[in-house]
Amino acid sequence: MTALSLHVFSPSGVVAQPAALTRAITRLKALGLQVQLDASARARHQRLAGSDDVRLAALHRVAAAAPSIAMPTRGGYGLTRLLDRIDWPLLARSVEQGTRWVGHSDFTALQMGLLAHAGARASSWAGPMATDDFGRADDAGGVDEVTRDCFIEAMTGELEAVGFRTEPGFDGLAVRGRLWGGNLSMLLSLLGTRHWPAARLIRGGVLFLEDVNEHPYRVERGLLQLHQAGVLGTQRAVVLGHFSGWKPSPLDRGFKLKTVVAHLRSQLPVPVLTGLPFGHVATKVTLPVGRSVQLLVQGRDVLIGW
Repeated sequence: MTALSLHVFSPSGVVAQPAALTRAITRLKALGLQVQLDASARARHQRLAGSDDVRLAALHRVAAAAPSIAMPTRGGYGLTRLLDRIDWPLLARSVEQGTRWVGHSDFTALQMGLLAHAGARASSWAGPMATDDFGRADDAGGVDEVTRDCFIEAMTGELEAVGFRTEPGFDGLAVRGRLWGGNLSMLLSLLGTRHWPAARLIRGGVLFLEDVNEHPYRVERGLLQLHQAGVLGTQRAVVLGHFSGWKPSPLDRGFKLKTVVAHLRSQLPVPVLTGLPFGHVATKVTLPVGRSVQLLVQGRDVLIGW
């Protein structure tokens, strides 16, 4: 079997820790992947991985090469600047040729843009990135085995479902719909723009969400914005991953993520599940964005299959 080709590039934030990128390349090669690091992956311009022109050229260079896998070095910020200039047909052709665009965080903007401009034929994958997941130092935990194995199985076509545990109360739930979503803040930044997927694509979908460094009240505000914009109520299910990295405030007085989930459930006629292993955390599954999935719950065990 021919080894999968993987191109690592930097469409968003600057690579602040070059050693992490070096470790990531070494580890990805050890998995049997033919890894190519884009020429401008280490570029620097303020907090970005090179100027807008440099990062856009890298994105188009990877799309034209159509490798088996396209993976950003990291997220951060930067893709929003590029959205109006991206050659979406070029990216869609790469998907048709077999490229799996994989990432999360800021990469959500590109994944939703693909859905918006190319439709369901341009699916992508929510999953790990180079420095954050494969470049983590050994004394900080190294590469998470679940993240690594799930990613490889997804890229080779062996992965057909992921499972996790949720809260009680959803036993017997069975829904089908298009899986879409990603980082909550990035989704909100696209709402109302031409880079937001058409209603026909996401209505009746399975929406998954995560975020980092956002206090629960900000998470709630974002979720309510999606609800008040008519998005959440049209879904078959809303699945919440990790909302990590926030700091409690003395003003909270018991206001926490569980408060947010309880309030959201009181407002929606749609099941809101928690526990998805995805987000800015070490252990994350790899998910097919834009694909039709079936979500099944038995007891507290959830299975998302495609």
